[in-house]
Amino acid sequence: MDHGFGSWATIHHLRNADRVAYVDGLAGVQTTYAQLEERTNRLADALRAKGVSHGERVALLCLNSPQMMEIYLAVAKLGAISVPVNFRLHPDEIAHVLSDSGASLLFVSTPFVDAATQALASGTSVRETIRVPALAEREAGEGGDYEPLVSSGASERVVADVGHDDVCVIMYTSGTTGRPKGAMLTHGNFFYNAINAMGFASGIGRTDVTISAAPLFHIGALGVHTLPFLFVGAGVVVIEAFTPDQWVEAAARHHVTQAFLVPAMWAAVAASPALETADLSSLRLAISGGAPCPLPVISAMKSHGVAFTEGFGMTETSPNAACLQPEDVVEHAGSVGRPVAFMDFRILDEMDQDVPVGHVGELCLRGPSVFVGYWDKPEATAEAIRDGWFHTGDMARVDEEGFYSLVDRKKDMIITGGENVYPIEVEQVLYGHPDVVEVAVIGVLDETWGETVAAVVVRAADSSLTADGLREWARERISHFKAPRRVAFVDELPRNATGKILKRELRITEGGGHTAVSR
Repeated sequence: MDHGFGSWATIHHLRNADRVAYVDGLAGVQTTYAQLEERTNRLADALRAKGVSHGERVALLCLNSPQMMEIYLAVAKLGAISVPVNFRLHPDEIAHVLSDSGASLLFVSTPFVDAATQALASGTSVRETIRVPALAEREAGEGGDYEPLVSSGASERVVADVGHDDVCVIMYTSGTTGRPKGAMLTHGNFFYNAINAMGFASGIGRTDVTISAAPLFHIGALGVHTLPFLFVGAGVVVIEAFTPDQWVEAAARHHVTQAFLVPAMWAAVAASPALETADLSSLRLAISGGAPCPLPVISAMKSHGVAFTEGFGMTETSPNAACLQPEDVVEHAGSVGRPVAFMDFRILDEMDQDVPVGHVGELCLRGPSVFVGYWDKPEATAEAIRDGWFHTGDMARVDEEGFYSLVDRKKDMIITGGENVYPIEVEQVLYGHPDVVEVAVIGVLDETWGETVAAVVVRAADSSLTADGLREWARERISHFKAPRRVAFVDELPRNATGKILKRELRITEGGGHTAVSR
């Protein structure tokens, strides 16, 4: 029996067949739940004919589209595992994800075919690449490899034995050791995450409509709204790429009721001239996540009659873990709120003992939406999940009212525009430059991106290396969002008595002491 999230399309085919599940782009094709069920049945059957079976990995290097969601659902119906790949990654990084996951098939949006070709040239287990048309191609009636593949499958429901404990998505997160790790998420994780999503403001109903504009290879876009809306049979407008004016127009045209964006996106929407004339009377709730949202942005959205909430979560928590409700979002600014319904929080010291209220310790989480471990990384899994508790690596405190606040990042992670960047990943690349003697990478406050990546560098003697030169060198080797936007050259890096680089001092001297966890 199928207890996976692929069955949600089947349920709503029976309950809400004529309701719109997905809208493709600003004014694009609508897919009803009846059509979604048939298309995902056909795709699942076609994939089964290609040998995709229970537990096999299927990678997605795709732009946002209803087709991307169809792939997720068809793979889920087979009991196989989707591996979404960040299309902003360098081909070498894409190759690592494909090789590490052991993906056998790769769906790739046509703009990324060249990157995929470069990634596959290094040798992976991918045996076939399937081209998915971009929006402009779909509007021109071009189907790539994708539409013929869907048409080749039978419309009857493919039924596999799928349980809540089965892994359905491996989502890669930036690793503290310089290589991304694949977080294994189960069907049960997504089931309970959808239930936890009901606790934001007044919840979600089948008449609601949202926009998926943040990339669906991220857990935020996939887990905050897109899958929970499928769970209740609601509608999703899928935007291929975010621009604020287009977002506002789509929200007005399709009578969007709720929306999720990361803070940089909300700031762009709040500053859009289109917001002044658009009819957003249907939009009752804005949800922000990925980093704290600046108060002026919250105030701007509230001035247009939109209630504002903030959520806290991680890839490893599917992602909903805590919520700051509309009535608390200003008074408790800087907090991530209180835990969602099916999530327990603890703050522990170095001995894994609870710290007193108001004291700082490591935030640890437990609940049915917490991942089951890292793909093929038993040691990393054992380190992260101990005695049933997921150790997040974030340092936090809780107040007397039960509001949790993050005060620092144990792992020094940087969040820039909703993207997670670990300094060691960037540092390892920069150390490859022959003129870099020492380097420390930190996050500094940025009004647009929340944080921006900054590198503090000690150059080799007599080096003529410039900031622009190092930036360009880095961008040729890693994703642009990971490459430092700011480069500062110093004679030496500050260290403590044991020789450890004092990044806190660098944040003060280079970034004014700001981090994204303060407002």
